[in-house]
Amino acid sequence: MADSENKKAQDRIAGLISEITRHNALYYREDRPQITDAEYDALLRQLRDIETEYPELLRPDSPTQKVGAPIAGTGFETAPHRSPMLSLDNAMDEAEMRAFDQRLRRLLAADDSRLSFVAEPKLDGSGVELIYKKGRFDQGLTRGDGQTGEDVTVNLQNVPSIPARLTDAKGAPIPDVASVRGEVVLPLAAFRRLNKDRAAREEEPFANPRNAAAGSLRQIHDIDYDRLGSLEFRAYAIAEGQPESASTQWKILQTLKAWGFIVSPESTRCKSVDHAIEFHHDLETRRSSLPVEIDGSVIKVDPIALQEELGNVARSPRWAIAYKFPPEQARSVVVGIEAQVGRTGALTPVAKLEPVQVGGVTVSNTSLHNQDEIDRKDIREGDAVIIQRAGDVIPQLVRVLLEDRELEINRDRVYERYTLPTQCPVCDALTVRLEAEAVTRCPNIDCPAQLKNNLRHMASRGALDVDGLGEKLIDQLVEAGLVHRLSDIFALHKEELQGLERMGEKSATNLIASLERARSTTLPRLLIALGIRHVGETVAELLADHFGDIGPLMQATSSEIEATDGIGPTIAESVARFFADSANQSEIKKLMELGLNWPLPEPTDSKEEGRLSGLTFVLTGTLSAPRGEFKKKIEEAGGKVTGTVSKKTDYLLAGENAGSKLKKATDLAINILDEDGLEKLL
Repeated sequence: MADSENKKAQDRIAGLISEITRHNALYYREDRPQITDAEYDALLRQLRDIETEYPELLRPDSPTQKVGAPIAGTGFETAPHRSPMLSLDNAMDEAEMRAFDQRLRRLLAADDSRLSFVAEPKLDGSGVELIYKKGRFDQGLTRGDGQTGEDVTVNLQNVPSIPARLTDAKGAPIPDVASVRGEVVLPLAAFRRLNKDRAAREEEPFANPRNAAAGSLRQIHDIDYDRLGSLEFRAYAIAEGQPESASTQWKILQTLKAWGFIVSPESTRCKSVDHAIEFHHDLETRRSSLPVEIDGSVIKVDPIALQEELGNVARSPRWAIAYKFPPEQARSVVVGIEAQVGRTGALTPVAKLEPVQVGGVTVSNTSLHNQDEIDRKDIREGDAVIIQRAGDVIPQLVRVLLEDRELEINRDRVYERYTLPTQCPVCDALTVRLEAEAVTRCPNIDCPAQLKNNLRHMASRGALDVDGLGEKLIDQLVEAGLVHRLSDIFALHKEELQGLERMGEKSATNLIASLERARSTTLPRLLIALGIRHVGETVAELLADHFGDIGPLMQATSSEIEATDGIGPTIAESVARFFADSANQSEIKKLMELGLNWPLPEPTDSKEEGRLSGLTFVLTGTLSAPRGEFKKKIEEAGGKVTGTVSKKTDYLLAGENAGSKLKKATDLAINILDEDGLEKLL
């Protein structure tokens, strides 16, 4: 029986070593981990527990005896560290932290009253060693396998917070050779900015700041200097060249600051393990407000003499431990995908998940955003996935574990692709997706899911301007069942309104009067009130001028709408699809039956007599007066003002800080005017 158990343990150790070694390579060498930190820690703990139970089976190649991953084929030269760059053991909860404290006290039985700690944030970045000779930055190495690292000096020289030369703010001498250890991180603000820029270039966004930071250090070709310049180095140790006066970890941090390095400002001294635990919990509450990502705290014995007395084990020091936060990432399974309709009509696919704890909160669903995101990540029902809480608040699906589909247990499972429905799940209207957009929408203006939002928009100042019809009253009207569609607003009676909360006779009379005034409007205001995608003030006026009345516009095709000066294909498609919906046609007819009216444009040839007759203008940038004034001048002279630069545009009036319209006009060789140039034309 003993031989059988021993053989099982041996096989299990071999399997775990193989699996952990593979994940080490993915994490340290390729910067594309396939499992969460928590899952990795669990594998390492399983291996350590079996090795503890069967010490005779401990292998020299075990990951419990090594740091990082062997360096292979990165293209960089390698170099040995001045002394080994060790890893840290983990504590996952308060009990394990107290066990760490008890272990130290047993080892220091002679005098444990000397025991105190320094607590620092555990930075989620890429560990490096910086070597200074005669005070000058000479070499920078990655962690590598702990004994040898990649020489990435040329890239580290572009990190602004790494001093090219050491000087001591207090005037103390700089050692001939100094080895400074720390972490290269990408601040969250820079991470968001870089991803926004990548999205604009239609490039794959970085998965997280840690991968972006580690990957930037290993760039050989097509170096992204913007990314390197966005990195930050935070120092936390001096491995060689430690001044004699730096007799504690706390004094080492002060020395590093005096040398010009950034040291995590959250770091603090702790008199006991209780204080260290308190620091950790306080840091966790502040985690989302910090400028860099952290995944726990590092608790170190403060006196250097005690660190030396405690020493190291194979891959980690006995005098320090990483106290980890609850995992921000976790593994779950997609049990279903359903579409939800938002207040603007956007259909959002939502993944229903097997409930999982992420960052101390149970997550059972997450937004998949749109069809493109589903297709890009290839998300299907039944998939094993990694979930994380963005900013400790919003759960998001990071990636699908595609390799799980190939497991023997899943070979017969059918993973069907998901497509958003062609009909709105709330009102059954046919959904639409414009060619230039990622979002699928329900176009029905009376869809219950978006009715409140559409009512607020219709009543707004730029639309029908219904004074007194505010958000709270709209909520009451819909929830009381008095309004089921937009047109119902104009069928309300004073007696119905008086039954609502805080709606007396005077308020009800005023609202009815306001609705009566709103019945007399203009065609552009009506078009805005209908909430047609991409139709604002300028587009509404262009359509009203071109078609004259609602009837011809409702019958127009997309190509006929696009023939309007200043209207592009995306807007034309949006308008045509809106009016093609029979429910929208019915609602417009109902509004007209309830008295909504507008004057028809009077034929005029006054513009034909102006100096700018037949010319089309676009305005952009900051001008010396409101744009409306310039628009009025141009139109009084017979010109036309549109909102979009196209081949039909004759002139672009550009003020200060002109943006993309100026670039497009330049590309199309369109005449560009300043205000003086416009005055000359006039």
